[in-house]
Amino acid sequence: MADHSDMGGELGSGAAGAAPAQASDRIEKHVWVISGVVILGMIMSILDTTIVNVALDRLGSDLHSPISQVQWVVTGYLLALGAVIPISGWAARRYGAKQVYLVSLLLFTLGSVACGLSSSLAALVIFRVLQGIGGGMIMPLAQLIMAQVAGPKRMGRVMGVVSMPAMLAPIFGPVVGGIILQNLHWSWIFFVNAPIGAVALWLGYKLLPHTDSGEAGPLDRIGLVLLPVGSAATIYGVSELGSGAALGSRNVLLPLVVGVVMSAVFLWHARRAERPLLDVRLYSNRVFAGASATTFFLGAALFGAMILVPLYYQNVRGASVIDTGLLNGPQGLGALVAMPIAGRLTERFGGGRIAIVGVTTLCLSTLPLAFVGAHTSEVLISLVLVVRGLSIGFSFMPAMTAAFAVLRPEQLSDATPQLNVVMRLGSAVGVAVLAVVLQRASAHVHGRADLAHAFGHTYWWGLGIALLSLIPCLLLLKAERPAQTAAHASSEEERRLRAESAIEAGI
Repeated sequence: MADHSDMGGELGSGAAGAAPAQASDRIEKHVWVISGVVILGMIMSILDTTIVNVALDRLGSDLHSPISQVQWVVTGYLLALGAVIPISGWAARRYGAKQVYLVSLLLFTLGSVACGLSSSLAALVIFRVLQGIGGGMIMPLAQLIMAQVAGPKRMGRVMGVVSMPAMLAPIFGPVVGGIILQNLHWSWIFFVNAPIGAVALWLGYKLLPHTDSGEAGPLDRIGLVLLPVGSAATIYGVSELGSGAALGSRNVLLPLVVGVVMSAVFLWHARRAERPLLDVRLYSNRVFAGASATTFFLGAALFGAMILVPLYYQNVRGASVIDTGLLNGPQGLGALVAMPIAGRLTERFGGGRIAIVGVTTLCLSTLPLAFVGAHTSEVLISLVLVVRGLSIGFSFMPAMTAAFAVLRPEQLSDATPQLNVVMRLGSAVGVAVLAVVLQRASAHVHGRADLAHAFGHTYWWGLGIALLSLIPCLLLLKAERPAQTAAHASSEEERRLRAESAIEAGI
């Protein structure tokens, strides 16, 4: 395997220069190898955001704790994710994306083993936070490495594959968790990460390239206080709202106010600092701004609505955990089919056009669910979920690819964590809004028919959020056209110069 290690070093120097690799649209074998390596790490961290959800009742019983305390197993992990994602860009520039990625994998794997060995709720929550610290940086660093290796011309096809874990893991997490709980002790939900993490670490050490993420500069200590704490507080407040707390309650208002104020102060600080923790000046690029807004609303519309289908099957149809996960599977299959196709189409037509197709498909596939009843055909619901899965593939990845394609290489280390924060915040807002709507709609219902009607009412709200995501998507398309025209003109000029050089050489 020494040869592979050497190959990784050569890849690093090539990615730093990037020019030779980008001259050809063909994707070399080593790019796909690196994609497979980072996908392995991404699957673990994202799967853990949902795999534990199905185990909360079992955890409460075995650890002798009420559900109000057990939910910290999920909340602690999410807060740690939100806190460390903003730091990943500076860490990649300071220590190298590969090194930080490997350390993140190690922390996540060790945290997983410690979670499985926990004998008390307090210990489990602490080790879940350790898991989240590692897991929060895996996704943005993996995307950063792939953006550096692939280059803008091949970004669509590569990101179409690399983005699959982000879209599929939340869907299949409850299925995997249900299968483990039915056959093994709950600790195996965490132990299962140990062998995967060990393999991912070894492959990452051997095969990942050393890429150049730009000059780190001094650590923005003011931003380090403001942004991670502000992000974590905001996500916590939104999560509490989604868990059923009233909007005016202290548990919701206090963290939301703290989070919003600290985030606003960070924005003011970041516009004036020479090298802020995250470069918010990226939003002056209209393509990046449009892609970020699209990602936020898509996160709210897609991941927010993802909580409704499992709840419908369990509460209205009385399905088991495993059956619920399997019935939710068609959405993952649709996304699996769409993403590679969307990658190629994005390279050909641009992210804005393909994202509009995806958002339109999302809106159309939400409409039938608004009329769901207590006896609606499961086959019909599954077909609708397949179409929704297609909308995932044709919306998220093209929007993110459009954002990456217009940035300079040294801006990628700021862009990847920002897009991840935006997507997670959008997802948290969507879950909170739809959970509150469903809770109020089902507060005084009697019988499965009325409860099904409450779900249909909630899906109308989901459709409204999906329609809202069309607005930034149209802005993305409008902003992307001048960039595409300039890129086409530059490409034509490059071809003309090469032709003139060839003629002169022939003479």
